[in-house]
Amino acid sequence: MVSKASVAAGESGQSVDWEALLAGILGGNFALEYRANRSIFMQGQPADSVFYLRRGKVKLVVTSGQGSEAVVAVLNDRDFFGEGCLLDGQPLRRETAMALADCTLMRIAKPIMARMLHEQHGMSEVFVNHLLARKIRFEEDLVDQLFNNSEKRLARILLLLAHVGENSRTETVLPRINQETLAQMVGTTRSRVSHFMNRFREHGFIDYENCGDLTVHRSLLSVVLHD
Repeated sequence: MVSKASVAAGESGQSVDWEALLAGILGGNFALEYRANRSIFMQGQPADSVFYLRRGKVKLVVTSGQGSEAVVAVLNDRDFFGEGCLLDGQPLRRETAMALADCTLMRIAKPIMARMLHEQHGMSEVFVNHLLARKIRFEEDLVDQLFNNSEKRLARILLLLAHVGENSRTETVLPRINQETLAQMVGTTRSRVSHFMNRFREHGFIDYENCGDLTVHRSLLSVVLHD
């Protein structure tokens, strides 16, 4: 299932300048740089801080006891993650956060984030709206997983990653996007993802640049909306 909101992906409509606000509170050298494919935190580590993604892409991965991995979310600019630490019953990270591209982050220690949310009601209201939007997105992902075939799920994920909505036509998704990651997000095999990507390219829904960048065209919506 795809709504207009989900296709717009990540357009949270935040009215708060989080970067300026956090810079004023954290002060000094607040920016953290992570190169692509570097882990930010690992599943099972102490949950002691919230992260704000100024620039880049981050994937959240959950690993089962048997070693199977599933990508549960891909986050974009101006997203928060690691907010589970604010719950008293979650002392450890429940997922691994990995940089998909070069990222600039801001790390907010749990006590500081809790104090900001308690003392600044305007900020807490916007942050709650952000979490509710994330919850709705996860619910849509679950419905998509339950009711749509893997080709439609892949098309929807590409549209979400590319922020393709009503007012846009094309946008680069990610340099050298990893089909293994896409397969984990879709819940299928890499060979199936490769098959669908070739089909999408043949129909003009996507294009690969010489450097490996992937461009998603708005026409890919036809795959998602077709019954």
